[in-house]
Order: sequence, then structure tokens, then C-alpha cells
Amino acid sequence: MRVWVLGSGSAGNAVLVESGGTRILIDAGFPVRELAKRLGAIGVSGESIESAIVTHEHTDHVRGVCAAAKKWKWTVYASTGTIAGHPLLEEICARPFAAGATLELGALSVETVRTPHDGTEPVAVVATARLTGARAGIIYDLGHVPASYRKTFERLDILVLESNHDEGMLRAGPYPPSVQSRIGGAYGHLSNRRAGAFARESVHAGLAQLVLAHLSERCNQPEIALGSMRDAVARTSFRGVMSAASQSAVCGPFTAGRNTRAAVAASQLSLEL
Repeated sequence: MRVWVLGSGSAGNAVLVESGGTRILIDAGFPVRELAKRLGAIGVSGESIESAIVTHEHTDHVRGVCAAAKKWKWTVYASTGTIAGHPLLEEICARPFAAGATLELGALSVETVRTPHDGTEPVAVVATARLTGARAGIIYDLGHVPASYRKTFERLDILVLESNHDEGMLRAGPYPPSVQSRIGGAYGHLSNRRAGAFARESVHAGLAQLVLAHLSERCNQPEIALGSMRDAVARTSFRGVMSAASQSAVCGPFTAGRNTRAAVAASQLSLEL
């Protein structure tokens, strides 16, 4: 199994998962031309992707999926609520599912789970490789972590986890109180502190990659998010590689095997945007 974060943040999100000849995209929050550029940076053609799963209807997750599906003949999956919240998904015959369903997509089995976010029926996913059993969890856009997630996301090999904002930076930042309340609320976005608390209870010795995602450009910094997470997992059994995904760079591939920090750093492909 290999995972690339094509970009993650308020301007767009997309995560590519590959295993056993099957390629799927989790979200397509960039215009088609930008998706093609980012896929091309890792030698992947849009036509080689079989399916896309949309986690929810917010623009930074759904912006390019309809046009890309038409261009590259993707099968698109989205929750019933997400389709209702973004009617263009119905026009391209997106296949509906209920949050909690498991999707069988080629060499991958993808479990969906409802997330506490202010979308209509948002989901996070766990993708499992049929051949090897490798597991990748992708969890972003949630205001808090339900207790049930400890079971759902146990024994992962790769974890892509939202670490959206530093709470102090959010309070001191440029957003009005109403927006601060939305971001920091129970159905907004996960803070560094809350991400660390979940990771502290969930990481294990077999977790090879921990990737922090959806970092706020105004209320967070990669070094702050990484420092907070390192402190949170310092006394756990985690010995894998920790990285911060970028809004403007492709990061990966992240694999179930142990990668050196140098290899992961070398795989972050800067893009001229």
C-alpha cells in the first residue's frame, strides 16, 4: 500500500491510495488542471484512478471531483447526505452510501465512519489492502474525536490525521469570534492538542507513518503542529515517521514499511502554484 497527500488545507484536499493495482482518490478538492499537475508530479495519470470517495460536500473537498470524473471516467462514491448537499454529484451519478458502509473497490476495502463536522453526512475512511492487510486511516474535518474511533482506527500502518490549528493562535488570529467558534467547536476542526490526545491513545509500535493534515495557514505552523504531536506521543510505543502535509506540495509515498526520515523528506515535491 502507498499513500500520497496531493495537498491538504482550506484551499483543497486530495489523498491518493494505491494497492494491488487499484488506485482511489479520497476527495478531489482542486480544479482538474491542478489535480492533473499534482498527479503528474508523481507519475500518475488521471485515467489510472478507478474511483473517488468524497468525504463531504465542502468546496475544499469536492471542487474538482465532478469534472475529473467526467474527464477520466471515475466512479464516484459519496454519502447520501453529501450528495444532497452537493447536487452536482447526483448529476454525475455518484453512488450513494450510508456513513458506516464498507466499499469494496478492487484490491482495497474501504470502511467509512461518520465524523463530527458541520457537513450533511461527512465521513472518515480506513482503507485496507486485501492482499497484505495493510491499513491506512484518513481522518480530517472533525471538531472532536468520538470514543468509538479508538476501535475503528486501531492497528493502522498509516494515519493521516487532521491537526488544524493551535488554540492560542486561533484565539489571537484574524478571524471574527463567530468563525473562531466554528473552527474550534465540536463540529469544526481538530486542534493540535486534540489531535495529540487521540494519537497518544491510538498509536502503536506498528504504525509506520503519522501524517498531520489540514493545517491552517493562519492559525498553525508545521513546526508547531509537529512539536505538539511529538510531545503527545513521546512516551508511547510509536517509532515511525512523522510528517506534516502541505497545502502547496505533494507529500509521499507513505508506505506500511519503515521509511527513513530522509526518504520521506525527499518525497515532498514542491509545486509552483
